[in-house]
Amino acid sequence: MYEFRTGSRCKYDPNDRRCVEVATNVPGVVAVRNSNTGNVQEYSPQEWAVFIEAAKAGEFDLTA
Repeated sequence: MYEFRTGSRCKYDPNDRRCVEVATNVPGVVAVRNSNTGNVQEYSPQEWAVFIEAAKAGEFDLTA
């Protein structure tokens, strides 16, 4: 069973539940859940690390 946590930058609002939640408690899996829909995607720790590095580097920055 996944133990999800919400990102520190998410400002949880019970009227607007658009937060991404992440679970890393299952070995070999990083699970990501949309708190609004409940949909879960699973990634390997390596895939997740590549995504996080790209996000930190601004690869997904739409304002750039």
